[in-house]
Amino acid sequence: MHYPAQAGLIVGNDKRDDAAVFDLGDGKSIISTTDFFTPIVDDPYEFGRIASVNAISDIYAMGGKPIMAIAILGWPVSKLPLSVAQKVIEGARSVCNEAGMTLAGGHSIEIGDPVFGLAVTGVIDTKKVKQNGGASPDNVLFLTKPLGIGIMATAEKQGKIEVQHREEIIKWMSTLNKVGQELSNFDSVKTITDVTGFGLLGHLLEICEGSHVNARIFFDKIPKIDGLDKYIELKTFPGGLFKNYKSYKSQVYELTDMQKYLLCDAQTSGGLLVAVDRKGVDEVKAFMEQINHPFFEIGETLPWSGDDRLVKVE
Repeated sequence: MHYPAQAGLIVGNDKRDDAAVFDLGDGKSIISTTDFFTPIVDDPYEFGRIASVNAISDIYAMGGKPIMAIAILGWPVSKLPLSVAQKVIEGARSVCNEAGMTLAGGHSIEIGDPVFGLAVTGVIDTKKVKQNGGASPDNVLFLTKPLGIGIMATAEKQGKIEVQHREEIIKWMSTLNKVGQELSNFDSVKTITDVTGFGLLGHLLEICEGSHVNARIFFDKIPKIDGLDKYIELKTFPGGLFKNYKSYKSQVYELTDMQKYLLCDAQTSGGLLVAVDRKGVDEVKAFMEQINHPFFEIGETLPWSGDDRLVKVE
């Protein structure tokens, strides 16, 4: 449902962006977002960290700086002691500290299954806001984290994951997308979004639709989390993968099974998908190399075709 835009609201629910943005009128804007979900891992501290990194990511995906968070906690008191919930909060607080922000409070309710997340507030120079509709033809597409989290997290739930691979997905899901704040300083960075529940293709389609461009993905350049191939062979596929493919298959050219598994995999706390003007690619890549941050070139945007199919995977 869409509502009339309020004066000052420059990004609202009429756009397919990662967070709401309100212009304060002094060259600064406020960014507001929320995200929460049920546990994706068994350890409560790690759950608190992952859920918090995921929620804060929306601020970074707009190019902003997070400044404050409010916790959202639903807890089954009759099933799990509050001491376990406290570990979730401790995990969240550790992430907020890493992000240089305050966990300022929150609200809890009693509920059937655990739920946790954050409502996050950020700030940004208004002219630096990165919206999904900012890409243009002949931009180069980059990704900041490898794919495969959904498949490997499902393997953990099924008790099939090896210890080193579990540690690998925990590492990626617990890594803040802080670099989005720094990328907003580059005029050549045209749009940023984070790759989460809709998978890489779903979030790329949001950029294509918002920017009126098509896109081409080079599948052999897509980064995969170490060990992923084993779990594809074991078919530890999350249900969200196939729901994703069904929801947007008409908008992409035909995919092989392997392309479908990887590109439609629902990510939790995935990386940033970044569109960079080709003329500025060298400058942005040099910066990412300087700070030793992963930055995988995976494709490019193309002129708007005007038909339903917006993304081709080669």
